[in-house]
Amino acid sequence: MSEVLSFLSSIPWWIWLIVFLVIIAVRDIFFNKKHIITHNFPIVGHMRYMLESIGPELRQYIVASNREELPFNRIERGWIYASAKNENNYEGFGTDQNIYEANYIFINNAMMGFKAPLDHPNSKNPYFLPCAKVMGLHNKRRKPYRPGSAINVSAMSFGSLSARAIESLNKGCKLAHAYHNTGEGGLSPYHKQGADVVFQIGTGYFGVRDEAGNFSMEKLIALVEANPEVKAIEVKLSQGAKPGKGGVLPASKITQEISEIRHVTMGKDVISPATHSAFEGVEGLLKFVEDIANATGLPVGIKAAIGKLQDWEKLAQLMVKSGKGPDFIQVDGGEGGTGAAPPSFADHVSLPFVYAFSDLYKIFKKHHLTERIVFIGSGKLGLPAKGAMAFAMGVDVINVAREAMLSIGCIQAKACHNNTCPSGVATQNKWLQSGINIEDKAVRTNFYFKNFRKELIEITHACGYEHPCQLTTEDVDLSLGDKNLTQTLAACFSYHKVEVPFNGMNEILDCEYLGGNYDKETAGRKIQVDTKKEVRY
Repeated sequence: MSEVLSFLSSIPWWIWLIVFLVIIAVRDIFFNKKHIITHNFPIVGHMRYMLESIGPELRQYIVASNREELPFNRIERGWIYASAKNENNYEGFGTDQNIYEANYIFINNAMMGFKAPLDHPNSKNPYFLPCAKVMGLHNKRRKPYRPGSAINVSAMSFGSLSARAIESLNKGCKLAHAYHNTGEGGLSPYHKQGADVVFQIGTGYFGVRDEAGNFSMEKLIALVEANPEVKAIEVKLSQGAKPGKGGVLPASKITQEISEIRHVTMGKDVISPATHSAFEGVEGLLKFVEDIANATGLPVGIKAAIGKLQDWEKLAQLMVKSGKGPDFIQVDGGEGGTGAAPPSFADHVSLPFVYAFSDLYKIFKKHHLTERIVFIGSGKLGLPAKGAMAFAMGVDVINVAREAMLSIGCIQAKACHNNTCPSGVATQNKWLQSGINIEDKAVRTNFYFKNFRKELIEITHACGYEHPCQLTTEDVDLSLGDKNLTQTLAACFSYHKVEVPFNGMNEILDCEYLGGNYDKETAGRKIQVDTKKEVRY
């Protein structure tokens, strides 16, 4: 045996390399029955597949320009990363955007901007920006809720995202006074780190389902009573990534913990149905919303991607007739999101946010229902200029998903669907997610939201207003890409936004329904400017 080992050790390394390559060549030529390239070009053909596998990374870091990448280009990601780190998020030497391209956003600033008095909340705290409306107040719910932040975390389930990612986001939301939507995957321990929570009910009824997989009102009531951080409930009809198609959580992502939280079995793909089994039709949806609101006392809303409008028209008519209805509606743009989806759905099914929201808003405006509803927008709205446009169109709250993921370290690897996310954000792999420092990422989430709100407030003040809810469809222009003409949102989408009742930030600060765990004394206290941990001007 020693003689054999001695002989093998005496063979030069390059001989071993040649032997290895010969074995690969023999395999490629005589045993490979699937890949033409490696059969016809043994050994070197493998380079094609290796380069293809790292193609996204090559394009992201080497090939693509600052404005080319999708869904978020390098400039957009850079702003989010810098804001999350509370570093310099400015840019110099003017814009490098093509400001004459179609759908370019122009915000119409006022000749004289809004000047906040010395006792104004934003003179002391440039981050203070709650929602201008109260969820559930019109419908006289027992527990109305005013979101403490106009920018919040959209629906992303534990299971789709890792435990450390969810915990980082929730702790960050607590620091930023924002709410955290659970997604349809149920309420996990990682959602219960101190932030306000919006509990989402999807078609799989995860966390509130019986043994047969049907919705259980008893379990929902018990969940709400045991978790006072749950401030509102959202019924998901569809989502932008795959409207009309159920979700899939691969078996590889299902741990024992996820199995217990969702009340599902391990070892099998978890498939959410495309439609709800708890109700039928628009009338059934309305009754389902009211039953949940009456049973829990919480505001109840619906989330959907928008396509056909007939049922939305019917819902508005029933709301007028009955005096009842959802307390909030989240319009999810068809731009897609964190959920994995077939390309045909992500690319083509449902309308992008601007078309979806404008179509829906006009229906509820026609029926004089806009004051009863808190409108939530989502779909690549996680940058201040896009946020201002959304508020001008009639949005009251913005939810962000992918942008929030970027703030905690997502690198846009587009591996959310296969459990191999290199940043540990969208994977259940313990090793990959172990690199997430929860406390550090929570602070980054906090600063992303705060710097977003601060810049949105500054845009609002530049337009002469106190709160973004006062922005109108006349305050934002879109380039039509035709002879360099621009038109206001009002002209582009054929409606004027209904004025939102607003009596000043001080009234919001004193609101008894204000969420976000604000301490009213500290919320109105002057923020110091002497450390990196505080506000940057």
